[in-house]
Formats: sequence, C-alpha cells, structure tokens
Amino acid sequence: MKVKTEQLYEYLADEEDARVCKDIDEAACREVPGNFFKLLGSQFLTKLGDALSSPKIVLPWLFGGLGVPAFFTGLLVPLRESGSLLPQLFIGGVIRRFAMRKWFFVAGCVLQALAVAGMAVAALTLQGAAAGWVFIALLAGFSLARGLCSVASKDVLGKTIPKTRRGRVGGYSTSLAGAITIGVGIVLALEARGSTGQYIALLCLAAMCWVVAAFFYANVKEYPGATDGGGNAFKQAMQNLTLLIEDAPFRHFVLVRALMMSSGLAAPFFILLARESDTSSGVASLGWFVALGGLAGLVSGPFWGRFADTSSRRVMLGTSLVTALLCAALALLAYLKVSWLAEASLLLFMSLTLTHEGVRLGRKTYIVDLASGNRRTDYVSVSNTVIGILLLLVGLLAAGIASWSTTAALALFSASAAAAALLGLTLPETT
Repeated sequence: MKVKTEQLYEYLADEEDARVCKDIDEAACREVPGNFFKLLGSQFLTKLGDALSSPKIVLPWLFGGLGVPAFFTGLLVPLRESGSLLPQLFIGGVIRRFAMRKWFFVAGCVLQALAVAGMAVAALTLQGAAAGWVFIALLAGFSLARGLCSVASKDVLGKTIPKTRRGRVGGYSTSLAGAITIGVGIVLALEARGSTGQYIALLCLAAMCWVVAAFFYANVKEYPGATDGGGNAFKQAMQNLTLLIEDAPFRHFVLVRALMMSSGLAAPFFILLARESDTSSGVASLGWFVALGGLAGLVSGPFWGRFADTSSRRVMLGTSLVTALLCAALALLAYLKVSWLAEASLLLFMSLTLTHEGVRLGRKTYIVDLASGNRRTDYVSVSNTVIGILLLLVGLLAAGIASWSTTAALALFSASAAAAALLGLTLPETT
C-alpha cells in the first residue's frame, strides 16, 4: 500500500524522484507521500464544508426561510472572515509553545463541526431575530476555530511537505471540492424553491465534513518542531508586530496581500449587478453562481497549485493584474448600462473566481515558503490579524461607497488590485 501511495504521489508531483525535500528534515521527508494525501483529504473536506455552509449563499437563503431580519444577513461575511483572522496574533503565541501543532487543527475542525451542527439545530427550533442572534454567536465561535486551523495548518504544511510541492496540496483539494460544489450549485439552481429542510441537511453534511477532516489530520505524521519564544501570548503578540517594521520582505507581503483583498470583496458586487440587471433570463440564479464557482475551482486548482510551486510571487502579480482588469471591465459595462449586463456579470464572475483561487493559493504558498519554524508561525499570525482589521475597515468603506454607486466601488477594487500588482514587483522570490 505504501508503494502505491508513493507511486501516486510521484505521479501527482510530476517528478521522477518525489523525495526532493527542501526546507524539511530527513525524517519528515520519508513521510511526505502519506502526509501529502492526508493533508489533501483534510483540505478537500474543509473546503467542501465551507461550500455547503457558505455565508454568501447557504446561510442567507436559510435566513430568508426563517424570517431572520436583513441586519443579521449583513453581518455574515465580515464576521466569518475577520473573526477568523483578528485573534491569530494571539493564537500564534499560544501555538508556538507546542512542538506538535496538528492537534490545534484537529480541535479547530471539531469546534467548527459543533458550531455548524448547532446552526442546524437552531434552524429547526428558532425563527426570526432569535435565530439570527444564535446563528451570529455560533458563527463567531466558528470563526475563532477557523483561525486556530489557519495558523496551525500552514505551520504543519511547512513541516511536512517540501517546497515546490506545497501549492499542489491546495490546488488538488480546491479542484476536488470544486467538482462537488458544481453538483451542489446545479441542485440549488434547479430547486430554486428549495425548502428550509434542504439547507439544514446541507449544514449537517458540512458538519460531517469537518469531523472526517479532523480524522485525516489526526493521522498526519508530524515531527516535533521548535518551541522557542512561547511565552505570554499578549506580550509575544506585541513583539511580533515589530516584524512589520523590521522585516522588509514580510512588510511588503502584508501590503500586497492587503491590496489583493479586492479579489474577494468584489465578488458580491458582481452578483448584485447581475441580480439588478437580470429581468427575465434567470441567469442571476444563485445556484448558477455556485456551480460556476465550483467549476472555476475544479479547473483552476491544479494550474494555480503548480504555478505557485514554480513562483508564488508571479502568481500574486498576475492575479492582481487580472483582478484589476475584471473589476474595471464590469464597472465600465455598468456605467454604460449595456442590455447584456447580467450575462456579462456571470461570465466575469467566473473569471474573477478563477483568479481569486490563484490569489489565495499564491499568497498562502508564498508566506509558507518565506520562512520556517516559529518565524513562519509569527508571519501567519501577524499578517492574518492585520488583514482581519483591514477587512472590517475596507468592507465598511466599500459598503458606504456602494450605497452611493456600485460602479464606484468596483473602480476602487480595480485600483487596489492594480496597486497590488505594482507593489508586488518589490517582493523577493521564495522558490
């Protein structure tokens, strides 16, 4: 069985000698094939769980069926994203005390499963504002657990998978999850009047995904790592912030990543314009957006994964530039009020989703390759905390601008992405 695992890994790694280890020790190198597939399975399941409980699609639809006020719907995406990022500066200080870090990811998966299962129970028993408050509380807990997984996963990936192979883990898992998401999207599109029970079933299935992901991750063969600097979490967090001043490559990365946020923040505005302009064709069905998003993940995952292993810096540069062009194109079409704006929005949305997968894989691979050991943990926790704060601020700014003009918001995102591409030229290569 081990021989077959190594052969399959060698095939997927596209290399005659699959054990070309960079930045990991010899003991970890021997376990690379098995760990590759365990990490792949775990990431696939967590991505699928994210799709089945999406705060952009599934939860808002469920809120509509439960009569939850729109106020709560507006809190879903910012809370889920920034809530998982903001505490990471302090989480990183705790994690670095431990030589084995996979158990933090396992615990995070279990907590996410419990939170989503709690949402399913709340959907069965509550209505209106009461359901909204419970969902928001559970989502806050979910986000904190997600942040725990984020810091631990990057460190474990860096300890168990060599450079030039890390991007493939995310690439293949994205494609597998994308394939399943296509099916989910088609079902949602064909069942436009889906019942509350169907969405509750999706939440239950999502909870199961995180439980199985925890099992996969628990079986990863991780070797003890450095534990230096694992002192008081708050004190350590404050010390780590000095990295933004003292470490130029890391500071430039954080600035580029901040400007690249536009690839994720712009997506709802693509859907909004499609909804507003679609009067009869039905092209703006959320199900079709979900299906195309899954298709984008299926198609783009391996490509971006391999590209990121070759040069994650170039992936960041290229995807930032494409994001700028896509946002500018939709802003122009909306300004001109073309009759086919709904169709254009759908196609541009798929292109943006393809690009966003590259943004995510590029910056994740880049930061893992930029450092090793506890320095990597510090990089991840500091950058994620800073981005969490900026997500809230930029999200509020974009919402305010969009209330005046959606076109202006898209222009802002285009300018931000273009600036990311320019500033990205200052980043050093890591591979």
